[in-house]
Amino acid sequence: MSPVAHIPSHRKPRRAASTRALRAGMTGGILTLAVAGAAVPASAAESSAAESTLEMPTVSATLASTAAQTVDATQQAASDYELQAQQDQAAAHAKTAAKKAKAEADLKAKEAREAARKAAAKRAAEAKAEKASRSAERTTLSTTSATTSVSNATGNAATLIGFLKAQLGKAYVLGSSGPSSYDCSGLTQAAFKQVGVDLPRVSQDQSSAGTPVSLDSLQPGDLLYWGSAGSAYHVGVYIGDGKFIGAQNPSTGIVERPLDYDMPTGAVRVL
Repeated sequence: MSPVAHIPSHRKPRRAASTRALRAGMTGGILTLAVAGAAVPASAAESSAAESTLEMPTVSATLASTAAQTVDATQQAASDYELQAQQDQAAAHAKTAAKKAKAEADLKAKEAREAARKAAAKRAAEAKAEKASRSAERTTLSTTSATTSVSNATGNAATLIGFLKAQLGKAYVLGSSGPSSYDCSGLTQAAFKQVGVDLPRVSQDQSSAGTPVSLDSLQPGDLLYWGSAGSAYHVGVYIGDGKFIGAQNPSTGIVERPLDYDMPTGAVRVL
């Protein structure tokens, strides 16, 4: 027998070693923990495995409510973003439309200004042409009338014109019939009386006392008037060479003037 056969061992007996594995899972809204353990006995033949499952408490209603609120908030935020995008798009369209409308209004205003400018230029050109036409007409009238000179006046016309020339320089006095002063109709009445023609006293009546003649067919001795026939405000006598004699006004008295100095409105022939 071995001398140490009955000596007990001083080594401590080996404790069984155990290991546990923790497994977690979610089943049907229940959080579970599974703990698996294995104990290893001192002897290899005594190995065994054990598994146990532990259930955690059910997730609280507050957590579920919070999750639902989070989903709602996310949906609301998405809706708000979509609405803001629509508003931004509408604002952009409105801005574009306003810009287009302003451009169209500016163009129309420019066209209106251009049309007004052209119309004004046209009116000015027409007025200028009309003025030139009147000037040409007066020139033609003066030229045509000049072909009939005082020297060609004979008989009563020569006597009439001689009397008028003798009155040049005398004063103009309203209502006067001579011999030292006259008004316009007083002078013509006195002149025609020299050749036996009795004219009415006032210019209105004198302007319709004879046969109307056109201004481009005047003859010496024709009575000129200013205003309308039957309501003339001034009279004189054509003496030929494109000239007339009349008592003009208090400033000038009785004068001889060319027709274009103050073109008459019409004429009547009384001789």
